Amino acid sequence: MIKYLLKCENNHEFESWFSNSEEFDKLNKKDLLECIYCSSKKINKSIMAPMISNNKNLDNLDTIYKNLKNEKKNLLQIRNYIEKNFEYVGKDFSKKVREVYYDKKNNNAIYGTTTPEEREELADEGIDLLTIPWVSKDN
Repeated sequence: MIKYLLKCENNHEFESWFSNSEEFDKLNKKDLLECIYCSSKKINKSIMAPMISNNKNLDNLDTIYKNLKNEKKNLLQIRNYIEKNFEYVGKDFSKKVREVYYDKKNNNAIYGTTTPEEREELADEGIDLLTIPWVSKDN
């Protein structure tokens, strides 16, 4: 196992584990990796400290893996709930969220994507957003 510090084109940093360095390259080449913050598919890596395995580390790794599986399951449940109960507005999200925010009669539940700049503009207007890691269903 190898752990990389990953960075997207928007300078978001996050960590991820791979079975080996070729696995990262293969997944990245197929655009199967994405930023957990903005869903960018342009991901670069820098290696982190190596993990030296012993039985204790393997036990810890099993625990981490089980925890990650549970977290993924929880995130998929959130994703399914959002997809069933909210309207997807895609990249028009910042425009649509303003319509909902300023038209007090409009209480549509929507979801979509924004750029970091759009998020900052919305925050400056007092529009608070929640970012949810969008876990792939077939990953």
